[in-house]
This record gives sequence, C-alpha cells and structure tokens, in this order.
Amino acid sequence: MTSPRPITVVTGASAGIGVALARVFARHGHELALIARREERLNALADEIAATGARRPIVIVMDLVAPGSARQISEVLAAQGAEPQFVVNNAGFGLVGLARARDRDEQLQMIDLNVRALTELSLAFVDSLARYRGGLLNVGSMAGFLPGPGMAVYYATKAYVLSFSEALHRELAPRGVRVTALCPGPVPTEFQSLAGIPDGHSPRLLICSAAEVAQAGYRGLMAGRRVVVPGLANKAVVTLLRHLPRGLVLAMTDREMRRRFR
Repeated sequence: MTSPRPITVVTGASAGIGVALARVFARHGHELALIARREERLNALADEIAATGARRPIVIVMDLVAPGSARQISEVLAAQGAEPQFVVNNAGFGLVGLARARDRDEQLQMIDLNVRALTELSLAFVDSLARYRGGLLNVGSMAGFLPGPGMAVYYATKAYVLSFSEALHRELAPRGVRVTALCPGPVPTEFQSLAGIPDGHSPRLLICSAAEVAQAGYRGLMAGRRVVVPGLANKAVVTLLRHLPRGLVLAMTDREMRRRFR
C-alpha cells in the first residue's frame, strides 16, 4: 500500500491573507489543499500555483460552518492519497457594531467559524501532523490581546484563538507538532470592507500587507514560535498592552472605536 503524501491545508484561501499564505507555502515546496466557499477564486489560485511548476493544489469548496467539515476534508484528501502535515486555519470574519445592535445569528455564525471550526480542524489531524513533524498555524489578530467594544464578539473570538493556540503549543510540543498563533494588525484586504471598516481608518504605522503577514507567519511556524505579531510597531503595541491595566485598555479601546466607527 502506498503511504499518503503530506499536504498543507489552507482555509479561507480565496482572498487576502489566505491567498498570501497559500503562495508562501507553495513557494517553499508544500503541496496544498485550498478550502473556501468561492470555487472560481480557488481554481484561479490553484492554476496560478500550478503555473509555477508546482503540483496543482487540491481544491475543496465548502462552508466550514457546516457540521462534519473535518471529516469531509479528511475523506477528500484520503481519496487523493494525501493527509495533512500542516493545517493553516485562516478562515474567519468580523463585524463592526454594538453587540446588542448587530444581528444575533450573524454573530453566532462568526463564533461558529472563528472558534468552533478552527477548534475542530486544529484537533482533527493531530496524529498526521505528528507523523510528519508538521504543525498548526492559527490566524488570530492583535484584537486578541484586548477587549473590543464596538466589535465585541470578533475580539472575543480572536482572544480564544490566541489562548487556545498558546495552550496547544505547549500540549503538542512533546509530539513534535508546532503550533503558532499569527496575530496581525490592520491588513488592507476585503476583510475590512466586509466587516464594515471604512478605508483609511487604521493607523498607517500599524498596517502590514497580506504578503508580509504571510511571510512572517510562515517563518514563525517553521521556527516553532508560539505567537507571531508582524510589524515592529505592532509588536511594540502588544508589549505595551501587556503592561497596562485592563480597565485602562478597555477605556482606550472604547474611545478609539467610538472615534473611528460611531
């Protein structure tokens, strides 16, 4: 029987940071499985990667919020003679607005994707990740380091991603599995417009491109780093946040969110 070949699974690979991460992994010789809902975009990216001489990525069109996503992914990969060496949990979305005023179902869907689906995929393939001495790259946000009035549910989901990933980093290290939380600041992608964040509302000093974020995430994962915050200014902000009183951080965040979005 032929052994399965190792593959890197990238979720949310139809736009923004997900596309950039897929390109970085492909450049470093990883075969990919691309997962998102938009088939046309996935196929365009798969064709682009194949045009470089790499093996064409496996395209899996699915909504990760649907029950049984991990099982479906496993079955598709097995049928292709592959199993995960790395899992990149990038799929997610945010919403601007007061929690009491936003649609409750939309906010619960955000939790389903940003938290439940990420958790399921982080745990579903641990055995194969260990076999190949691979790892998990979970895309969080600088939002995970502070409370976020005005985007309360989104910030809370990213706090979960950070805490969960840090814990798994410790738990899975004895099995040779690397776990990294990638926590970018503002990145000019369609995420911003879909979340309701107007252009020009992020401090320029904190902005990194999707390509810069992806490269930092890849390097950090391969080096076995627990947390990666791309950009010197963003690193400085996170360091400062760790030393300020939580109540002060809450008040500052609330004031900034009111200034930008209300």
